[in-house]
Amino acid sequence: MAGVTATHGEFVSEAIEPVPGTFDAGAMSRGEPGLPRSFHWRGRRYDVAAVCSTWKSSSRERGELYLRRHWFEVALSDGSRMTLYCERQTKNRKKPKARWWLYSIARGPEDTHRS
Repeated sequence: MAGVTATHGEFVSEAIEPVPGTFDAGAMSRGEPGLPRSFHWRGRRYDVAAVCSTWKSSSRERGELYLRRHWFEVALSDGSRMTLYCERQTKNRKKPKARWWLYSIARGPEDTHRS
């Protein structure tokens, strides 16, 4: 699928924790997921500086087309780039709020000393 590895970075596939109150209300008013402008991952806060690109992925099930994920390639305030996605329906019933995921990261110059 085109665009999924847009950052060409390190594959992560871990849940992120959005900071409350930072969601894009405009997107939510259109029925789309509101990308959080700030979130925590591995105990550290990250701030989105810009959205570089967006796309959607879908799949067929019993002949019907279902929208599965909303993807976002974002630039962060530290110079890193991340590919994030929102699951339309969570798969893990034990973690129903885990809808936002970090797919991959390309670390920026200010973040190269961290892992």
